[in-house]
Amino acid sequence: MTFTVAIIGRPNVGKSTLFNRLVGKRLALVDDTPGVTRDRREGAGRIGDLFFQVIDTAGLEEVFDDSLEARMRRQTEQAIADADVALLLIDARAGITPLDEHFANWARRGPTPVVLLANKCEGMSGRQGVYDSYSLGLGDPVAISAEHGEGLGSLFEVLLPFQSSDDEDGEAGDRPLQLAIVGRPNVGKSTLVNKLIGEDRLLTGPEAGITRDSIALDWQYKGRPLKLVDTAGLRRRARISEKIEKLSTADTMRSIRFAQVVVLLLDAADMLEKQDLTIARQTIEEGRALVVAANKWDMISEREAALRLLNDRLETSLPQVRGVPVVTMSALNGSNLDKLLNAVFSIYDIWDTRIETSKLNEWLGYMLEAHPPPLASGRRVRLRYMTQIKSRPPTFAIWTSRPDAVPESYLRYLSNGLRDDFGLVGIPLRLLLRKGRNPYAGRK
Repeated sequence: MTFTVAIIGRPNVGKSTLFNRLVGKRLALVDDTPGVTRDRREGAGRIGDLFFQVIDTAGLEEVFDDSLEARMRRQTEQAIADADVALLLIDARAGITPLDEHFANWARRGPTPVVLLANKCEGMSGRQGVYDSYSLGLGDPVAISAEHGEGLGSLFEVLLPFQSSDDEDGEAGDRPLQLAIVGRPNVGKSTLVNKLIGEDRLLTGPEAGITRDSIALDWQYKGRPLKLVDTAGLRRRARISEKIEKLSTADTMRSIRFAQVVVLLLDAADMLEKQDLTIARQTIEEGRALVVAANKWDMISEREAALRLLNDRLETSLPQVRGVPVVTMSALNGSNLDKLLNAVFSIYDIWDTRIETSKLNEWLGYMLEAHPPPLASGRRVRLRYMTQIKSRPPTFAIWTSRPDAVPESYLRYLSNGLRDDFGLVGIPLRLLLRKGRNPYAGRK
């Protein structure tokens, strides 16, 4: 990316809508309710052939205490400090408000250049607001409609001078490992991400449900690139009533589907509730690699008994993925974070395993000899051939004469054998049965 753009403004002027428009996908939650965005979210923005990093921020509030709103304001201030240019959005249909004037004065005094955008100018609406915005002293406003994509050509012209003249495409390098941090509300997900990257990048606090968007951050650990995704806390569906929480839950589930490894963060004082197991099962059903992390472990007195109980519960509740790695840690104190990341990369390498077809068929022969498939209608079911058709997760296909006659118990026998003999422990496996084509079918 050649430069960084921060989108700022008071609440509910369309910052997240513009962010989604610039990145070309619906990444940030959008709703008519003011204050939906809390953390700052980053994405790869583009207008035509102009590429840049874009930051969506929380609505600016004139609050300077230790409240949630004040912490949101400090996150926005940091985003402006990190940016090469700030886009100050106003709602042209609502006109200039005292809060717009206050933050225009504040932004104008800073070192970061500011471009004034008059949003919601579709059609003829908002014309008066555009005229009034000259009073903010930020030069000519750019009239846009983030929702309808109008005015982006003018925005392109304004942003073009910020592009570096010596921009060169760097090497792509290894693709980052997609790591999602999930769990119930207030178990320490944002605290963990902040501790990993070494800065207060995400909002944290005693209030449950601070995080609403799934926030993705690029990071490296021992030279290996990662994309850390902090997610909103997942509660039982019956307890979700607010529209914003429903949107946050859907965003978290999308993050799980696109992740490669999922860290399920537990509160060590209240481990593996029904909701924790539901999240774990959803992760496995999506085919993602899972690591269970017991946070706030420093507050547990009977540690051996608690760890034994946790492992027993996992073996009982998730028998389909025996050997899920369990890490005890403290996000606040930073203990065992290296152990957690080593477990993440280890389980990823297993999840990405590929096995040669010759070895699979040699193994299949031993398994059939040790325990042949049961009879079907008095005839033996033949398993002829086996190969791995994909990884992530490892997925195998077996060609057989009667796919419908192979019972689930025999598939479990083969799956358990694959785990034990090829070291595929702790990850989901998929075993598919396919019927071989009869070369004589249809001939007379």
